[in-house]
Amino acid sequence: MDVYNNGTLLRQGKQLSMNISSSIRKLTQLFVVLFLALSGGLVYWQVVVAQQVTSNVHNGRHCLTNSAPVRGRIFDRNGVLLAYSTASDSPGVCGYVRHYTVPSLAGLIGFYGGPNYTSTGIEKQYDNYLSGDVGSSALNNIVNNTLHRPPVGSDIYLTIDSRIQKIADQSFDDPYVMGDGNSFASSRGSIIVTDPHSGDILAMVSRPSYDPNKLVQQLSLGNTSYYDQLARDPDQPLLERPLQSRYVPGSVYKTVTLVGALDSQKTTLNQQFDRQHALGPWTPPNSGHPVGPIGNNIDGYTYHFPVTTEYGFTHSDNVIFAQLGVSMGADSWLDYNKRFYVGEPIPFDLPVATSTVLNEGQQMDVDTLAANSYGQGTDFVTPFMMSLVDDAVANDGQLMQPRLIKQIVDTNKNPIVTNNATPLGSRQMSQQTAQAVRQAMYGVTFCGSGSLSVVKLGTSPYNIISKTGTGEVGDGKPAQSWLITQAPYDITNPAQMPKLTIVAMRERGGEGGQTNGPLVTSIYDQIFSTLKDYSVPTPSHPTNYCSTTQLLQTP
Repeated sequence: MDVYNNGTLLRQGKQLSMNISSSIRKLTQLFVVLFLALSGGLVYWQVVVAQQVTSNVHNGRHCLTNSAPVRGRIFDRNGVLLAYSTASDSPGVCGYVRHYTVPSLAGLIGFYGGPNYTSTGIEKQYDNYLSGDVGSSALNNIVNNTLHRPPVGSDIYLTIDSRIQKIADQSFDDPYVMGDGNSFASSRGSIIVTDPHSGDILAMVSRPSYDPNKLVQQLSLGNTSYYDQLARDPDQPLLERPLQSRYVPGSVYKTVTLVGALDSQKTTLNQQFDRQHALGPWTPPNSGHPVGPIGNNIDGYTYHFPVTTEYGFTHSDNVIFAQLGVSMGADSWLDYNKRFYVGEPIPFDLPVATSTVLNEGQQMDVDTLAANSYGQGTDFVTPFMMSLVDDAVANDGQLMQPRLIKQIVDTNKNPIVTNNATPLGSRQMSQQTAQAVRQAMYGVTFCGSGSLSVVKLGTSPYNIISKTGTGEVGDGKPAQSWLITQAPYDITNPAQMPKLTIVAMRERGGEGGQTNGPLVTSIYDQIFSTLKDYSVPTPSHPTNYCSTTQLLQTP
């Protein structure tokens, strides 16, 4: 009986032990499943969709300084700080507030007003780097998010030289002669300063502009009144004019036609035009619409014929350039336009409006070709596109990739992106063509429209070469004012390439050289004389150049 009872108890004990072990295993498995589910949830929310959660406008962590993203900084080419963030000390201000040290770069750098607002410019285009979402900083920020540390963005170095930027911005306000029937007051326009041999954008001015610090400060408080004011302003201060505004170019576009006609061997600088073909009227083949005599621009001070292609460029003769364009033919003329990205997007670090020479669906007939060849017709271009033409000529015919972003580095200063100087496509023109165009631009400054005393280009010791432009818009409105330039230039050493180019443009300012010449002269003179790293020798200038070349005639 005792044995039986002991056996039964033993079996019951074993069964109970097995049941307990099974329960423990099930409970352990449950904990394992729950742990895996919890871990998976943490991985999902903190890694897989961390960025979506972080960037959600309803995420209150943005307003906690110890967890809000620390946006990367923006520097100029020399390490001068242009944009940075500081923790807000104002009640109700979300996280960090952005600060800008060179307000004239507002359109280019843009503004960042926090996660609840759309940013602009570089702040928008490179937001993934500045916020640390891409690049080597991204992996570090996954760890930061997991450990509830604030994400840190990468730093960006621009090609902009803040010293030149300030000079250009201040020079825009230089006085010029106006109200004489040729030029008019204008507070709207663009300036682009470029190193044509690297493609680096050294300065870019857009007027009117705005105060990015005031805008960001108000947005951080949820106040949109200043932004609304800017958005309603008919002068469009939020518009980055050098990149996004398009205009009738006027005679600066003769530079494109001269490049094409010389390079395709349809003309030489010495090609001769008799009185009829220089003054007009001249009627293109298969056309009933003559060009000239109005607009020949040389009647009244041209006493001897024939004159040359170089003379026509120096004094901006529309009749001669209509003939040059027609002699090339539509296909060839359009090909040379395409070499400067007319009709297609320009490869650049920020979006650029597409320049055009034809309206949508329009065909290039002979009358349109004739008018477009001297810068009227249906030409419609950005200042940035004209800077490409200027740069290619200054760099012996090879356009370099235009650069605004020089380098992007992570928080340890390790390079993430480095943009080196790179040729943009195949050569746009031969070296001989580029040198001939520079020679013709020299004639404009010292023998043509650029030589007028009110233009002031000829007063610079650095031999600024140029092409002026006055884009007629009709309806009795003042014309668009253009000036493309290069310096320094030595006519006795034509193979020596200019160091810098400047394109200046004023909206509805009238005569291009008169309106833009003083400011461009001021910019070059200040750069070359006050900035040691841009110092250049003073080039020579023959005293009787215009008379010996007959680019300036006497009765």
